[in-house]
Amino acid sequence: MADLEKELAHGDSTLGTIKIADEVVSIIAGLAATEIEGIAGMSGGLVGGIAEMLGRKNFSKGVKVEVGEREAAIDLYIIVKYGVRIPDVALAAQENIKQAIETMTGLSVVEVNVHVQGVNFPEDEEKAEESRVR
Repeated sequence: MADLEKELAHGDSTLGTIKIADEVVSIIAGLAATEIEGIAGMSGGLVGGIAEMLGRKNFSKGVKVEVGEREAAIDLYIIVKYGVRIPDVALAAQENIKQAIETMTGLSVVEVNVHVQGVNFPEDEEKAEESRVR
């Protein structure tokens, strides 16, 4: 049984290979990042905004991944809440993302690079909430 688990963790089995799409790893990383207190949101481009406007939540927004056969590297682009200690939030995100990906996929996460793209101020949240209500 342990041999089978090792083979599956590396993507090879007697039945064939297991390949995990980059998008799957990206979604896992995005969901793990949203669990961290202090992250106001993900920083994404125009495509992410369009998906949200159409009513579809894009969990891979602000996440770029490189997936090899046995390893993965993640770049995370976030917006933090004003007043939080940025190094603590970034470290918590790195640890949570690494743990989630390794547990769910069996891939070894070699790095999680956190890029802080902005700070969200409390009045920004109130204005955004007002515009959503209208």
